[in-house]
Amino acid sequence: MTADQTLSRSSLPSNPIVLIPSRLASTRLPDKPLADIHGQPMIVHCLRRAQEAGFNRVAVACGDEAIAGAVRAAGGEAVMTDPNHPSGSDRIHEALVKLDPEGRHDAVINLQGDLPAIDPAVVAAALKPLADPRIDIATLATPIVDRHEIDDPNVVKAVLSLRPGESIGPALYFSRRPVPGGDGPLWHHIGIYAYRRAALQRFVALPPSPLEQREKLEQLRALENGMRIAAAVVDTLPLGVDTPADLERIRQVMAAQR
Repeated sequence: MTADQTLSRSSLPSNPIVLIPSRLASTRLPDKPLADIHGQPMIVHCLRRAQEAGFNRVAVACGDEAIAGAVRAAGGEAVMTDPNHPSGSDRIHEALVKLDPEGRHDAVINLQGDLPAIDPAVVAAALKPLADPRIDIATLATPIVDRHEIDDPNVVKAVLSLRPGESIGPALYFSRRPVPGGDGPLWHHIGIYAYRRAALQRFVALPPSPLEQREKLEQLRALENGMRIAAAVVDTLPLGVDTPADLERIRQVMAAQR
């Protein structure tokens, strides 16, 4: 084993927790976390995918009692949080403090609660960039292959510094615009994050930053304050659920996988 391999193994967080922030306030799909998908609420499917990724502890950070009840009925762990949190990052920070006041969990994966069909391997990949001790926050990206996504402002692009053959690299910027210019791949950012515990605590204490407010992208707050983000490249884009049409599509996809 090389020295670099030894460093990478020893630098990975040893006791991460997956937290799934969830609340009912969705305008396009009311009560989205409780939407039935083949007999189980959507939030329970997300919980199962995270558990299948091999993490020792997975919990749902709930903004509503109905979500907590559904998770607990399925045998999962749930914790109530302030329903008025402005972001998922704030919600998981409160959940972490409540669930682990002793500080045993050294990293937190923030998994969206609307990805019921996500490949567990994709969830696990979010932790990999933290093998580099210089990285504060890890995330994921995948190549843009559908040309309509290039100019779609709803598709966030990650500007990654990647040499040929590399699958993990620094994230230098995020934008709703098609950046960077020139020849080469464009990267579709996947909004799953792994924070070192101290990085999450620092991040939620920071005020909103100028570029964050301009682009409406929370992760820019970290970059603007000198925090380091790196992304792991994966080959699948998880299907999210935001609308009734998305819900019907995910039901069909998951039916085919059964």
